[in-house]
Amino acid sequence: MFVGERMSHPPITVTPETSIHDAMHLMRTEHIRRAPVVSHGHLVGIVSLKDLINASPSPATTLSVWELNYLLSKLTVDRVMTRDVYTVSVDTPIEEAARIMADRRVGGLPVMRGNELVGIITETDLFKIFLELMGARNPGIRVTVSMADEPGSLAKLTAAIANSGGNIIALGTFAGETAAMSEVTFKVSGMTMDQVREVITPVVAKVIDVRESHP
Repeated sequence: MFVGERMSHPPITVTPETSIHDAMHLMRTEHIRRAPVVSHGHLVGIVSLKDLINASPSPATTLSVWELNYLLSKLTVDRVMTRDVYTVSVDTPIEEAARIMADRRVGGLPVMRGNELVGIITETDLFKIFLELMGARNPGIRVTVSMADEPGSLAKLTAAIANSGGNIIALGTFAGETAAMSEVTFKVSGMTMDQVREVITPVVAKVIDVRESHP
């Protein structure tokens, strides 16, 4: 899966000359928390709703409503935007975009095709992908097991399920308690809890959790 498949497009953008007031109104109207800043067709920065709120006068100010509105109309995006922008391309693997966001502590990345801004990928997009990965919207038997991190272990597990008529509708592997172990969470349809527990117990190190999941 690549960023271009899951990005929001076309991106909602602002210019450096956009007032703080107008940028905040745009974000709240469009239900977004950040926007790329574009000047003459080129990406020059990114601004978040948090940036805009922090730039606004404090609610404790003694200024009047008219004075506040005047100040906000004069304060523009270029005063608060981030100019050093991390970007990804449309063919960046989705997990690479997630890694950049986590490592750089940013909530969204503008997406480029060459020098052209074509979209934005955000933490919300990644949450939606995680829901799909874990089958969160599908009913079934949700199972978490601990198993040896070695060739063939996962194949034995999936074969045990398939040979019993079960269908794995989601599966994720995660770090185990030690480097030699993995924790695997998966969701199965076509089997009962007791059937699942019975067929997987011989092929895993430990059954951590088995439960019915009804979204």
